[in-house]
Amino acid sequence: MEMSYEELLAHIFKRFPSVQGNGFTPGAYKPGLEHMQLFDEVLGHPSRAFKSIHVAGTNGKGSVSNMLASALTSCGYKVGLFTSPHLIDFRERARIGGEMIPKEYVYDFLKTWLPWIQNHDLSFFEITTGLAFKWFADEQVDAAVIEVGLGGRLDSTNILEKPELCIVTSIGLDHMALLGNTVPEIAAEKAGIFKPSVPALIGEKDPETLPVFEEKAYLFCPLHYAADERPSLWNRSPKILAEMDLLAEVQAENLRTVLVAVDLLKDTFERLQDADAVADGIIHTARNMDFRGRWERLSAQPYVIADIGHNAHALRYNFAQLERYVNEGRFSSLIIVYGIMADKDLDAILPLMPVDATYIFASPDTNRALPASELLRRFNEYRRKEGLPSRSYFSGSVREAVQMATQLALNLSTQLNRSASAQQPAPPLIYIGGSAFVVAEALPLFK
Repeated sequence: MEMSYEELLAHIFKRFPSVQGNGFTPGAYKPGLEHMQLFDEVLGHPSRAFKSIHVAGTNGKGSVSNMLASALTSCGYKVGLFTSPHLIDFRERARIGGEMIPKEYVYDFLKTWLPWIQNHDLSFFEITTGLAFKWFADEQVDAAVIEVGLGGRLDSTNILEKPELCIVTSIGLDHMALLGNTVPEIAAEKAGIFKPSVPALIGEKDPETLPVFEEKAYLFCPLHYAADERPSLWNRSPKILAEMDLLAEVQAENLRTVLVAVDLLKDTFERLQDADAVADGIIHTARNMDFRGRWERLSAQPYVIADIGHNAHALRYNFAQLERYVNEGRFSSLIIVYGIMADKDLDAILPLMPVDATYIFASPDTNRALPASELLRRFNEYRRKEGLPSRSYFSGSVREAVQMATQLALNLSTQLNRSASAQQPAPPLIYIGGSAFVVAEALPLFK
C-alpha cells in the first residue's frame, strides 16, 4: 500500500535521524561531501543551475539569509531560500519568494529517490539539501540564498562550487564536539566555505578570528569586513532599522552585513541598485519570508516575546536587551520561560541570565532536552553559590510553562492596576526561549 505524504515524511524522520531531532547520534551528522556530491550528480547537478549566496556563522546567519532573500525578492528576482532548522513545518526549510516548497513536490521527490537514498544511507540534511537544490533548479530561480547547516567546510551545502558571495556572520562557541574547542578552530571550519576568486564577507570583526580569515583568504579570495565598509544605504540604515519587523537589537549588526552584501552583489544582480526596493524588502523580512521565532512578539496582552537564541553568544545580547527593557521602565517585571538542550554549555549561560527575573523552566518534547528538574537544580545551585535570588519553578511541558507564565503575568498586572495611580503602569514581560524546540512548541499556543 502506497504511503501518504504524512506517512512518507514520518518514515524519513524515523529512518534518517536529524541533528535537530536527535543531536549528534550515529547517522544524524555525517561530515564530508562525498555522499552529497554523488547525490547532486544523480540529480543532474542542480547545485550548478542557479546563482547562489552562501551564508555561514554561529549566530545571525538565519536573519542575514532571510534579509538578503527578502531584499532580492523585493527587487523583482525569483529567489530560493534554504534554511534550517524548521520550527513547525518541515517545508519551512525551502522557500521561493517566501512560499514553502509544495507538499506535492516533496512527496514526488521522496517517493522517487527513497530507494537510492536508502541504498546510499544519506543523512537527513543531505536529503533536504538535495530536495531544495533540485526544486530551485526545476523552478529556475534567479538566485538562491543558502544557509549552512553546521560548520561550513564539511557541510552538505558546501558542494556549491562558485557562489556569487560567501558570508560568515559571527563566530561563537557552539557545537564544539564537532567544530573545535576554540573560537579560531570554529572560525576555520566556517571559513571552509570560501571559494577561489569569490568575495568573502565577515559580519563580526573579532581579533581572535582575524588571523584565521586572513590566512584562509590569502591569495585566494577578496576579503571584506562589514565593520570596515560604508555601504551605499548606510545613511538610510537608522530609518530601516527603526521600521524593521525583526525587532532584536542585534539586528543592527546583521543589517550592516546585509547592506554591505547588497553592494557586493550589485554587479551580478543589477536590480539591487533600486535602493527603495532593497530597503522595503529588508524592512518587511519577517512578513515577506514568514520568518518566525526571532524576537517575535506573540502577544500584546500579556506582552510575550519568543526567540530561538540558544547559546551564550546569542543569549548575551537577548538577556541584555530584556534587562534594558525593564530598567528603562517599558516593563515592570520579567518572566522567562526557558528550556535548553543537554549538549549546550549551561555553565556559560547561567551568569548571563537576568538576576531580577522569575524563571519557569520547561522540557520540550525531544530526547535532546535537559530535564526541567535538572535545569532548575543547576540554576538554583549557581544562584546559591553566587548569593543571588532565585525565583524559579519548573513544569512538565512548554505548554504548561507558558500557561504558568501567562497566569503569573495576569496576576501581576492586576496587582499593579489596583495599586497604581492615574498613570497606566508598565506591564510585565514574558520571554520564551533557550531553544528552537521551546519556541516551536510555544508558537501554536498564540494566535
